[in-house]
This record gives sequence, structure tokens and C-alpha cells, in this order.
Amino acid sequence: MKTMSCPSCGKRMKRNGATSAGRRRWRCTACGASTVNRYKRDADAEQLSLFLGWLLSKRTQGEMGLPARTLRAATSRFWKIWPVSPACDEIHRVVRVDGIRIKRRCVVLIALSGDGNVIGWHLARSESESSAAWAALMSRIAPPDVVVTDGGGGIEGARRAQWPSTRVQRCTFHAFEQVKRCTTTRPRTQAGVDLYGIAKRLLKVEDADGAAAWLASFAGWCSDYDAFLKERAVVDGAVRFRHERLRKARRGLEKLCREGTLFTYLDADLAKDGEVPAANNAIEGGVNRQIRIVLDEHRGMRLDHMVKAVFWYCASRLECPPPPESILRDMPTDDDIDGLYEKAAELGARDESVARWGDAVVWSEFHSSNPWSHAGE
Repeated sequence: MKTMSCPSCGKRMKRNGATSAGRRRWRCTACGASTVNRYKRDADAEQLSLFLGWLLSKRTQGEMGLPARTLRAATSRFWKIWPVSPACDEIHRVVRVDGIRIKRRCVVLIALSGDGNVIGWHLARSESESSAAWAALMSRIAPPDVVVTDGGGGIEGARRAQWPSTRVQRCTFHAFEQVKRCTTTRPRTQAGVDLYGIAKRLLKVEDADGAAAWLASFAGWCSDYDAFLKERAVVDGAVRFRHERLRKARRGLEKLCREGTLFTYLDADLAKDGEVPAANNAIEGGVNRQIRIVLDEHRGMRLDHMVKAVFWYCASRLECPPPPESILRDMPTDDDIDGLYEKAAELGARDESVARWGDAVVWSEFHSSNPWSHAGE
């Protein structure tokens, strides 16, 4: 039996009696919205659902109930759609942010709510050089109480500009990983062994006393090995520190201690309203991992299709994913984006302050809920 999708939230609707005129009434099981519109078969929406059913699953084209060639012919036009990120005006206590790199050529920045739903995404050229891109993503999300981050470049500057009152929790697992990259899992010096052990214990700090003990142990390590870390040697005719990798690991931890972002999750005031995560596992092991599975299952896609696949996955992880009908009606296409490029190029011809490539296009326009409305202006 055919059922209706809610025009408001996209969830399943159930029959809810009939009007005095005899028309079937439907009611949403999720948001409670009611409508008297009868089910109408939308071939385009059904084909889009088929396309997403293949793209976001492990099924091959031949397993979708149609010949593979027929499936490609019916759904190829959906590759032109850009599923853009909606604005999020709901205030979340905790927001996790991270980026997933695609072919080392670009990165999709992703924001996740405390309950695991995707609330925003944005395309950038580089995670470490994209303060403007992070700012564009954050500007469309209401400032949370706490943001959990791995400390990538550009994030802090964007946070200060867009979320100045938001507290920062530095992902403790990433802090440990930074030390491990310097010491390896089998350090060759006692100083390395001790520092690796201290960094590993960072993952087990559960209360304020544990945090104080950890800080004391790290301070003790810095004092005990201060002279050792100052040792120098002549390498290729230049005087260098013997243990530069250990010095790098120490600098990283010292910076986090100065900033006070390692143990934000232990703040008593923040904990009153619920637990604050210490690490970004929900986005690293959850969303990012699933995206990698999608890209691996459909390996061989060209770059723009890979980016759109990531966008489609993020859209499917919204708290209320848009129904296919609204996607087809509202989302911009390649032609709409080309129109923005052309407009930017025209502006550049009249105003030298607008670059011809790259910065001439404000990527936040591509990620707004209605970016294509500017194309015809």
C-alpha cells in the first residue's frame, strides 16, 4: 500500500479519517502535521529515492531491481544536484566539528550535534588553511555552549569570530595521537617512554583530581628532562637539538595546557546540564567512517561526484532529512552554481578587487538554503 511523506518533515504519514467531503486525511507520525492531499505518484521523486538508495548503500547497480544501464539512464541527472546545508538556528549544548579530506584536493567540513545528527557541512580547499570556510560553516549554526575540535588550523580563528562565547574542548584522542606521532609506540629513549605513557593516561582522566594529577605528571616530566631536551648536536654542519621530535610533542601539550582546553569536559558548571564529550569519536568513528565506506563502495567516481556523495550522506543524517520532492524543488544544480560563477566573473571585470578565480565566489552562497535565487539578478 502506498503511503504519504510529510510535506513538513519528510517522515511517514498515516491515515487519519476523512473530511466531510470524503477526502482522505493524513497525519504525520513524527511532527503531527495534517493534510488532505491524496497520494500522488511522483516519478522523479521515486527515481531520486532509487538513486540515493544505491548511492548510500553497499548495493551494486545490478541489485537495485533494474538493469544497471536503465538505472544509470534514469538517475544520471541527479548528479547535477547540490544538496546544500540548511541553516541551523536550534541552540545545541555541544557541537562537534571535523573535516574529511577527499583525494587530497579538497575537504568537506562537517558539524555534528551532541545527539549525533549532522547539522552543517561546507566545502573547502584545505582544512588547515580554511579559516574563512570554517567561519562560513559556523555562521549558519547557532553558537553552542561547547565545541569539540581536533584543533585543526583555521578553526580557532573562526570560532573567535563567529562563536566568541563558546567554550572549546580539544579532542583528547587527537592530543594523544599528536604525541604518538612524535614518540612512536616504541620510543627509543626513556624520556619518550615516559611522555608516551603520560599522553596515554590523558585518555583515562575522568574527574578534576585526575586532571590535576595528569598536569602534575606532565610538569614533572618537563622538569626532569629539561636538560636532556636541550642537548644539541652538529647535523650536516648545523647545530640542532638532538631530540627535536620530543620537543615538538612537549610544545604541543604545553600549548594545550596554557589554553585550558584539555579538560573543559570536566567543568562542573557545564556538566550540570549533561555530559560533555572529551573526544570527537562520534564524528571520526561515526560519520567520517561511514562516508569512507560510501566512497569505497563506489570507488572510481570523479571528484565532483565524490563531493556530492559526501553532501548526500550528510543530508541523510540531518535530524529531519528533506523529502525527495523538496530536494528536487529547492536544491541548486550545477547550472545554478555556474550562474554564480558567471556573476562573480562579471563583477570581477568591473571591480579589480574581486578576484577572477577562487575567492571571487563566496562558497557560503553555495551552502545557503536559497543560493540560486541570486543567479538571475
